[in-house]
Amino acid sequence: MFAALLFLISVVALGQFGLFYWRALLASEAALPVSREVLDAVNASALRGEDFQPLAELHRLTPDLAAESRGLGLVPAYFKLIHAIGELAAGRLSGVASWAAGEEALCARYAAVQIQRGLR
Repeated sequence: MFAALLFLISVVALGQFGLFYWRALLASEAALPVSREVLDAVNASALRGEDFQPLAELHRLTPDLAAESRGLGLVPAYFKLIHAIGELAAGRLSGVASWAAGEEALCARYAAVQIQRGLR
């Protein structure tokens, strides 16, 4: 019984580490600069969470012109999860809602960077 509990704790810790590592990779990619052309494509002066869907659609339509261009991977699923959390927290838990808005903007920036890479 103790071995099973120890194994379960190890699996949860490994999953948590993997999630935090993936989130750090997402944040580091999203920190890269985005060109004015990509911002103009979605009529945005600064990227917000609302810009993710148009950017994801634009990414889908953008051909992979550069070898280092990548897909969005799990980011759309992460965006949907965060958006649902933000919707549930809106009006009740302002701290959680503002965190969710920041994460949505991070997803939008990531999509914009991936579009930028495809256009290089």
